[in-house]
Amino acid sequence: MEQNDVGLIGLAVMGQNLARNIASRGFHVAVYNRTTSKTTDFVAAHPDPGITPTTDLKEFVGALKSPRRILLMVQAGDAVDATIAQLQPLLDPGDIIIDGGNSLFRDTERRTTALADTGFNFMGVGVSGGEEGALHGPSIMPGGPREAYTPMEPILTAIAAHAPDGTPCVAYLGPRGAGHYVKMVHNGIEYGDMQLIAEAYDLLAHGAGLDAQALAEVFNEWNQGELQSFLIEITAHIFTTADTETGRPLVDMILDTAQQKGTGKWTSQNSFDLGIPIPTINAAVEARMISALKEERVAAAKSLTQPERHFKGDQQALVAAVRAALYASKICAYAQGMALLRGASNEYQYDLDLGIVASLWRAGCIIRARFLDDVTAAFRRQADLPNLLLDHTFATAIAERDAQWRSALQTATELAIPTPAMSSALAYYDAYRSARLPANLIQAQRDYFGAHTYQRVDKPGTFHTEWAANNQEH
Repeated sequence: MEQNDVGLIGLAVMGQNLARNIASRGFHVAVYNRTTSKTTDFVAAHPDPGITPTTDLKEFVGALKSPRRILLMVQAGDAVDATIAQLQPLLDPGDIIIDGGNSLFRDTERRTTALADTGFNFMGVGVSGGEEGALHGPSIMPGGPREAYTPMEPILTAIAAHAPDGTPCVAYLGPRGAGHYVKMVHNGIEYGDMQLIAEAYDLLAHGAGLDAQALAEVFNEWNQGELQSFLIEITAHIFTTADTETGRPLVDMILDTAQQKGTGKWTSQNSFDLGIPIPTINAAVEARMISALKEERVAAAKSLTQPERHFKGDQQALVAAVRAALYASKICAYAQGMALLRGASNEYQYDLDLGIVASLWRAGCIIRARFLDDVTAAFRRQADLPNLLLDHTFATAIAERDAQWRSALQTATELAIPTPAMSSALAYYDAYRSARLPANLIQAQRDYFGAHTYQRVDKPGTFHTEWAANNQEH
């Protein structure tokens, strides 16, 4: 039985498709699921001599070559810890356990330390691309001990997506939780990207008055240019899909409450821990939260005064302005995400290469886009680039779209169409390029009520003023 190159535990759709992907690349994979019937059904539906079904963990471990390489595709959280605990008595020092789920990077840090003390290698590997990506080639973000990555590299390289230049979208990223951290930020950027596209749709549909057919045409056109991406492509497809029951565009029949699994929230929380601003990603998370307040929003729409929502301008000019606003806002969202990665790399000693990170996202993952070629190139030109906004390519792109960006948001404001992500992106851009911000007043207020002190612009040192006493004197 010890003929399998790798083992996979967890046969939900992602696990099934990864197992099929591995087997299709010429590797032998043993599979196990806690519910045996799921294993039986999977093998019956997808018979493959490269896939070995097992019915218990002892049989599963016995089916693997040494050192054993075990990929966990179970639900993040307690299920990962429980599975590891069940495996440990069956494994030998030097065996490798890989968590391929959406685990919080801090959990990965904890597990890495705990398992290293027992002689096992543990890797946290981010996998992006959804069900189709898992089957045909995902973007893979590995973290953990480099000595554990080396035995896994041939398999991960074989199953990964390939960028247009032929480069596999997988590379060792760094120690401990580095892989899951990068995947977390990927998901945060994904939240931002999706919210920005939703706001563009809202402006075009309820501002410019475009119907579903016209929206599909616009997004198809956008997908041929600088906005080309998986998300723009599927958005165009969504607009062409009719509801089989009503005949209306299916998108119009979907309840406007967006759900979330937590990775966007984790990104926001960690940004506050590190003190690195990511307002566009935060706005996207908050937009999903407010979308969940459906009953309150319906009641408020009836009781709060509504302005006239009738656009009287040039429709095509607004379409062009929204395109510019979407691209400029996208640059800011990625600038924030990459800045967070840089800050985390320094804080947690991950030693991330941001050029490599961006290159892994060029294919296979949800945020794959032509745009990422430029992001990769920016960090290859300057590895220590503090912010994408400082790269000449992106600085020029935003400068060329500045007026249209502001025009689109002005129209949104006049029509009372909420654009929290686009607006926060513009505010971030304006703040980042401001040599002086009004924080001097905030420091004066803090010193006034709490004696928190302040620094001066004309000489070094820390200062405090008795503000109330000075006021009484005058």
